[in-house]
Amino acid sequence: MSESNSGPDLESTGSNAGGGLQRIVSRWQIVALALNDVVGSGIYLLPAAAAAFLGPQSVWAVLVAGGAVFLVVLCFAEASSYFDQPGGAYLYAREAFGDFIGFEVGWMTWLTRVASVGSLAAGFAQALAYLWPGAGSGWGRVVAVVVPTLGLLWLNLIGIRSGVRTAVVLVVSKLVPLGVFVGLGFWFANADRVASQPAGNGDLGAAALLLLYAYAGFENTTAPAGEYKNPRRDLPYALLLHIGLITALYFAVQWVALAMLDNAAASETPLADAARQAAGPVAGLLLTVGATLSILGTQSNTILIGPRYLLALARDGYGPRFLAHLHPRFRTPDAAIVLQVAIALPLALTGTFVGLATLSVVARLATYFGTIAAVPVLRRKLGRQDGADAWKIPGGPLVPIAAGLVTLALAASAEPKHLISAGVALVVGAVVYRFRRPRPAEPVEPGEPVETST
Repeated sequence: MSESNSGPDLESTGSNAGGGLQRIVSRWQIVALALNDVVGSGIYLLPAAAAAFLGPQSVWAVLVAGGAVFLVVLCFAEASSYFDQPGGAYLYAREAFGDFIGFEVGWMTWLTRVASVGSLAAGFAQALAYLWPGAGSGWGRVVAVVVPTLGLLWLNLIGIRSGVRTAVVLVVSKLVPLGVFVGLGFWFANADRVASQPAGNGDLGAAALLLLYAYAGFENTTAPAGEYKNPRRDLPYALLLHIGLITALYFAVQWVALAMLDNAAASETPLADAARQAAGPVAGLLLTVGATLSILGTQSNTILIGPRYLLALARDGYGPRFLAHLHPRFRTPDAAIVLQVAIALPLALTGTFVGLATLSVVARLATYFGTIAAVPVLRRKLGRQDGADAWKIPGGPLVPIAAGLVTLALAASAEPKHLISAGVALVVGAVVYRFRRPRPAEPVEPGEPVETST
């Protein structure tokens, strides 16, 4: 069993059991991180896009999708309860199937984070253009992409505490407008409009990937486990609570949007349009501001969490050793944070929100399937050792099997070009794996000299 399993008592704030990282994040802050990562641009685009595919049935499709994602979340909840170290899906797959499979899962997971930072930066500029038209093109778009991204980089560079506090503030800022929107629905919604929505085009595959994008992001909550006070206890709780809250919120928002607009599929900004129609321009402005803050919050989470995957990979010998470096004062993976943003910014400036988002969805399926497949193996390997007190999914292998089938079905619904892109990424990952450095006995500590070659 690897040293990455359970460690010493984690209750004391500031424990360094995470390999030099500070354990300062509480259970409710983990819940906020999970909500902040999932409630992003998807919820503001979901009503129109889902209605375009499925019409009135999109309301129930949101619930079905929540149930399907719940199966995957259960697998992450059990896997997370075996470990207290950073790495998330990479760590779970490595412990279950060995270094190569673990690396490929970690590699694809990190690529997902890079694509997500790029897509969210592009999406923020797109949303901001409704308030400031100059953000839609030219130098205005460059400013709208670069300045917020660099600001979030700085907040996450100066410490996990500032990154988490930013996440908490932003998740409150994004949930308040959504709460107002649902509240308006009690006064202005007309249930007859839901059934009278135009029929969708029936593209179930595209609808499935759209709904996955709306629910995706929960898997990132497990990556910074080395900075949580008690990850083995708190992560399962946070993951299960968040999926219940998210499913209820998405269902309410979808129903209200369809009950307030005659043709939700025709609206580019369905929540803002419905709020404006019901309560005037101020309400519409509130939902537009909520959309920009929602994207910004998810982007902040991605900049916080993505580098923790790269940190775990670098500590295990993949890539230059300096990527495992921790800032001597802030104890954050500074080089990994800067590298992720340095790659993501050119993607944001040259790509579109939709294109980069689709790439991230297909890549993250490797993260899901790797963790789902790892659960039964981890249960056998660790269940009678340090993992004896781990949280276990009821029903034996039934839930992992069902979650695996869901993930395979989603992969089958993707377009061939996206599957080919994912295959190319896996091949590139195999090449990177070939040049692995010898795994160091201890992680790189602040102030150590570092090598810059592979």
